[in-house]
Amino acid sequence: MKKRVLAGVSVAAALALAACGGDSGSSDTTAAPSAEGVDLSAACPATISVQTDWHAEAEHGFLYNMVGEGYTVNTEKKSVTGDLVSEGKTTGVKIEVREGGPATSFESPTATMYTDPSILLAFVSTDEQVSNSVEKPTIDIVAPFNINPQIIMWDPATYPDVKTIADLGKTDAKVRYFNGGAYMVYLIESGQLPEANTDGTYDGSPAGFIADAGKSAQQGFGTSEPYFYEKVLTDWMKPVAYQYVHDAGWTAYAQSLGTTPANLEKYRECFKGLVPVIQKAQRDYIASPERANALIIDLTNKYNDGWAYDAGQAAAAVEKMQADKLVANSPDGTLGSFDLDRVNKFIETATPIYTGIGSKVKEGLTAADIVTNEFIDPSIKLG
Repeated sequence: MKKRVLAGVSVAAALALAACGGDSGSSDTTAAPSAEGVDLSAACPATISVQTDWHAEAEHGFLYNMVGEGYTVNTEKKSVTGDLVSEGKTTGVKIEVREGGPATSFESPTATMYTDPSILLAFVSTDEQVSNSVEKPTIDIVAPFNINPQIIMWDPATYPDVKTIADLGKTDAKVRYFNGGAYMVYLIESGQLPEANTDGTYDGSPAGFIADAGKSAQQGFGTSEPYFYEKVLTDWMKPVAYQYVHDAGWTAYAQSLGTTPANLEKYRECFKGLVPVIQKAQRDYIASPERANALIIDLTNKYNDGWAYDAGQAAAAVEKMQADKLVANSPDGTLGSFDLDRVNKFIETATPIYTGIGSKVKEGLTAADIVTNEFIDPSIKLG
């Protein structure tokens, strides 16, 4: 599960935003007709419901890129529903994008999908798949992100010689993170961070980082915190340095779209048409994010639930996705496919971590148990 800091202009503002209440009800925009494109109506549910892991943000832009004009906003449920469009054309079905995080009481998208059978797809990371491989198995069918945006960040002015997480581990810096993160167990067991220097009390607020005047470090997302801390958070307004946990060896795919094994079989024909649509949505979003970002800002304003997000943050996130190759073609040259060798190597790394903390991991687990490239269109590429 992903947890993020509430955005705002200061620590006080960020904390105050958390107390804001949400609206209820729904609202519509004016529908705009569009020509028919790919027809998903014969094989897919009338509404394809997707459960995300957090508030609406640029990392989810490819999903919002598929929401057509005339969408309906449910401010109680924190969801948006509209015609599912591909390259500007309708597909004969609708898409519902649901917020996660506070909207689901921080339940993992996997757990929510298992509880609510109307959810066809959910954000499922490969590390979560390993830990749930016995009790809540899932199959990921497309990987919009090639690299997990998760980072550990620190103040470069306080630690000018620190270039990596392992370097940070040689200092006295306290590293705050959300308790339960398996990647932190990996960083400790791999010798990159001393356990005594880790602190699982991080709650998403920038208050601790600022109060420590740069002496502590914390988790974050490369697509969010670096911009937010330097450009938005008035109590800081300085650069932060960081390393992706991916580059430190925890190479899970993040925010991939997964489903249950039962749904994989039931909707196999649907996925044959839907997955290339998702691949194109990510390709087109990265090339031209303005429309989807405008929808994200509109939803943020309508949901009014304490999450603040503006156009500058969204645009900066897309730039970071490209600059740091978070969204990039796989080694096979395809956007959205899984590198099966990478997944198998990750399973080898993650299995002892999860069994060590009490998770039940399927015996003999391999990439074929948790991801598939069956529905990927290899002709769809980025750039």
